[in-house]
Amino acid sequence: MSRSRNESSIRQYYNALYKTWGPQHWWPAETRFEVIVGTYLTQNTSWTNVERALASLGEARLLNPEGIRSVRLSRLERLIRSSGYFRQKARRLKNFVAFLDARYRGSLDALFSESTEKLRAELLNLNGVGPETADSILLYAGNHPVFVVDAYTRRILDRHQILPLNAEYEEIRRMFQRALGPVAGELEASPPHTTPRPKSGLRGAAHPPSAMSTARRTALVQVYNEMHGLIVGVGKTYCGKSQPKCDECPLQRFLPRV
Repeated sequence: MSRSRNESSIRQYYNALYKTWGPQHWWPAETRFEVIVGTYLTQNTSWTNVERALASLGEARLLNPEGIRSVRLSRLERLIRSSGYFRQKARRLKNFVAFLDARYRGSLDALFSESTEKLRAELLNLNGVGPETADSILLYAGNHPVFVVDAYTRRILDRHQILPLNAEYEEIRRMFQRALGPVAGELEASPPHTTPRPKSGLRGAAHPPSAMSTARRTALVQVYNEMHGLIVGVGKTYCGKSQPKCDECPLQRFLPRV
């Protein structure tokens, strides 16, 4: 397909999914720092495991920069054990707080007031931060207008013959930003601080509203936020790696004809 048709398809996917499932309330968290911790912990594990680790940190009152800064590494490892690769992730969390202290005097306000491109480059220089993690931090914690690409995104694009599974991350990200960015105000999306009823019993990958998911943000950031959540809903519910349920998927009518 041509570039313009690909981008038109992405806009159609967004509207079809949003009409089916409504707001997804990503990212489920009470604070920006909780989002950041969650982006590290969710690497190579399920969200259920992450939730257990976050709950442990919350109960220990360590879900803040000061907590991660001061806690012993061995205790941090124990608290996040459920998330897997806990030793590696504990060191990376410590490393992030050290970066925050050294570059931004420990201030998330200062961190996220930095330009998107400069901050993205700094995050990508941190140990254990790849493009998906960096963009998740930027979008969900910092309300920066970047689209997050994950394995579900790749799978859907490949099956719809838009881009191959091994397409470059940046190629996919830029395509979604071109498709959704210029017309963000025209695409259907409720303000983040409202919670309309779902238009069907299905909600995709929706979470209950949280302080972060209902925070005010620009229309552009809101659309990127919703689109990623909607794609996760498709991936988890229908677009499985080995047994896709295409006939039941809201995107079924967009599949290319064989």
